[in-house]
Amino acid sequence: MTPTLSLPACRRWIALLAIGVGALAVVPSAHAQPKPAEPPTELDRAITLLAEARQSFQSVQDYQCRLVKRERIGGVLQPEAEMTMKVRNKPFSVYLRSESPGADKGLEICYVAGRNDGRMRVHPTGLLGYFGFFSVDPRDPRVFEKSRHAITDAGFATLLESTARYWETERRLNKTLVSITDDKIGGRDCVRMETIHPDRDAGKFYGYRCVLWLDKATHLPAGAETYDWPRPGGPPQGDLLESYRYLDLRCNCEFGDEQFVR
Repeated sequence: MTPTLSLPACRRWIALLAIGVGALAVVPSAHAQPKPAEPPTELDRAITLLAEARQSFQSVQDYQCRLVKRERIGGVLQPEAEMTMKVRNKPFSVYLRSESPGADKGLEICYVAGRNDGRMRVHPTGLLGYFGFFSVDPRDPRVFEKSRHAITDAGFATLLESTARYWETERRLNKTLVSITDDKIGGRDCVRMETIHPDRDAGKFYGYRCVLWLDKATHLPAGAETYDWPRPGGPPQGDLLESYRYLDLRCNCEFGDEQFVR
């Protein structure tokens, strides 16, 4: 007698057969070639170099340098300024002393996270300097009459971390043009990484063109520049928004509170 299957049993066998066929369909053939990996882009290379810089910075407790900066404020490009800058990473502490231009020579600013109710201490030039240091909110409107950034953003940590965030976003957008070349700053061999954002509406960018220099020996920043989007009748590379050079860098100086507390 020929065995027969009930209707529910038939359905179970059909389902099992379908699963088996599906499984066979996804098993790769022994002769199938794996899809080749995409070659790294220039932005991938830049992100790798930046990761090396961030790793190197982990061994830095404090540092001192000669900061040469130029910034555009209120649409006006300010004269080049030079400052002595000292930074301690924990607790985050900054000391700035202006060396030029002449009107600002001798101006001192210091800040220590967690002290003085979050305010920075300022020793102005001129007659006001006779009264010593004043406490000022880091985001007081007067601060931004001479600087594009608050003192809480000073130093390498903010530069490296903010650049990392921007570049990861730009990698996903896949519209940034990247160029990596060799260069020198202050006699130091550097790698120069330039990013250009041709599509202003593609994302939230700080500027049209950004340049970051990393010292080849220490992997730490040696300079940074940002340019605005080109305007009619303006330079095709965009107007300079800000330029920074970190010269005569010395790390792990073992600074104590006396360098920052006033």
